[in-house]
Amino acid sequence: MLSFIIAEIPRLFTSYNIILLLHAALVTLALSAVGCAVGLVFGFGLSLARLSKRAVFWPVKVIAFLYVEIVRRVPFLITLMMFFFGAQVLGFSFSPLLTAFIASSVISTAFVAEIVRAGLMAVRPAQIEAAEVMNFSVWTTFWHVRLPQAWPIMLPPVFSYFVLFIKDTALASQVGVLELTQAGKILTTKGFSASLVYGAVLVLYFVISYPLARFGNYLERRIGAARHSRPRSAV
Repeated sequence: MLSFIIAEIPRLFTSYNIILLLHAALVTLALSAVGCAVGLVFGFGLSLARLSKRAVFWPVKVIAFLYVEIVRRVPFLITLMMFFFGAQVLGFSFSPLLTAFIASSVISTAFVAEIVRAGLMAVRPAQIEAAEVMNFSVWTTFWHVRLPQAWPIMLPPVFSYFVLFIKDTALASQVGVLELTQAGKILTTKGFSASLVYGAVLVLYFVISYPLARFGNYLERRIGAARHSRPRSAV
């Protein structure tokens, strides 16, 4: 069996198949990047809306709460199918790729919003009260007191979720998106060894996700070092 797989390597890695895998890897990377970026921006906004104490934001808080709680409890694949078939029912002619972009952004926003909210809530109330005593405005308190202390709490789960999110984009293959998992299915149906094909797909997923995990660790170290550093005394 092993000798068969080794002998099949030159036949699998032809220029056409390499281009197919690289194209699929770029689609996976694009889905992951857009989903993470949109999730971070809108998730941050939703978390702020949920934490607001002003009465005018109560309708937004209720909508944000329902959105986060519902989306986080529905499987990725079900949400993807709802967008895919729902668009057809409503008469929209979205491509499978655009549908995957929208669904992944919606899902990522809900998860990141909850992570950010939990991080901001973890800041000790005494810190907020001290800022209020010093007559800091709401935004000054947020930017200079709450957010700097919440970043080290939020970063590990945010980047852990982003790495998991990259793997979840494989479900986009169920609506016909040519990403890595779908490319693997295409190559196996052509008669190539499944072990060899999905081994190559595994390597590409690792190449995409590992730098993100390392970047998250780097930010954690930098922010942690900045928090715990102490100014040197004058000589």
